[in-house]
Amino acid sequence: MSKPNHQNNLEIKRHEDNIKFLQNEINRLGESLLELQVSLAKHQSANGTVTTNENGPTAEEEDQILRHEKSAAGLLCRLKLLKSQHASQALNLALTKDVLGIVGIVATLGRVEDDNLSRLLSEYLGLETMLAIVCRTSEAVMVLEKYDGDGTVLTSAGIHGLGASIGKSIKGRFLVICLDDLSPYVGGFVADDPQRKLALPKPQLPNGECPCGFLDYAVNTINLDGNNLVNVTSSGHGLRETLFYSLFSRLQIYRTRAEMLLALPCINHGALSLDGGIIKKSGVFILGSSKDTEIKFLAKSGESSMTAKYEETEDMIKKLKLKRTHVAEDMQREQELLDFAKANLAQV
Repeated sequence: MSKPNHQNNLEIKRHEDNIKFLQNEINRLGESLLELQVSLAKHQSANGTVTTNENGPTAEEEDQILRHEKSAAGLLCRLKLLKSQHASQALNLALTKDVLGIVGIVATLGRVEDDNLSRLLSEYLGLETMLAIVCRTSEAVMVLEKYDGDGTVLTSAGIHGLGASIGKSIKGRFLVICLDDLSPYVGGFVADDPQRKLALPKPQLPNGECPCGFLDYAVNTINLDGNNLVNVTSSGHGLRETLFYSLFSRLQIYRTRAEMLLALPCINHGALSLDGGIIKKSGVFILGSSKDTEIKFLAKSGESSMTAKYEETEDMIKKLKLKRTHVAEDMQREQELLDFAKANLAQV
């Protein structure tokens, strides 16, 4: 066999081997795609349309708020329950007017992955803040409460009047947070992060290193429903860069109290440790044993987890389809090179 013929045969063999390998790869990708598509179909069949918890508090959240029946949050939650149970037309009209612009209760507006961290964050904020009513605008704040000429609260108007209509009253003061009046976070967001976490620089010790045991900033540990990520305020901001940045600022999370204390030189806005340490702000420590948290952020719901799994599967399917397309293109090129090599051999 002449040398050119031998080289052509080797080239043909190489292209044939490449085509065989690429065909096996296409078959493997096809099988993986089929498995994922079957999994997706089963999920759709079992759960109908995929949704997140974007329709208000869950039953568990309502239950822990309703335990504080003398609070404004408890009353608001009860009024919403009554509304959903076809209360009188007059009460529904009052709700439409007087609760316009209310986003929710702080405790119901976020989820936390870890129950221990949830307890710590809730303890850091305190019961009064966890039960705070969050409004979009100052107009919404104003309709919650009315006063007479002497500045006395009118129990027949606003949220107090709604409470009186069902035989309930609010004891003491309560917090109301107006989103439009908060100074939002100014800066970027973590690239390609579906939760739009804030791109905060890691803390640095005087030697330039990140403290050992630093885990994250508290503001980024809150999981938000999709409808609270953007366009909650009139200027288009979401709850992370407004409400939760206002509540937590750059509160740092550490693994242990010992590691947190070693990081004191770079803690300016407070810190928590997973073993119970709390620095409220620079120079202010909270000591003693923690008490049972009366109300806390709930863990991410199972439905949200299923939604995340569904979206992850969809993303994997898209990536596999793209990869299969690229492999098919490679195989087509190999086939063209094989045909060319065979044509050259025939001419020798």
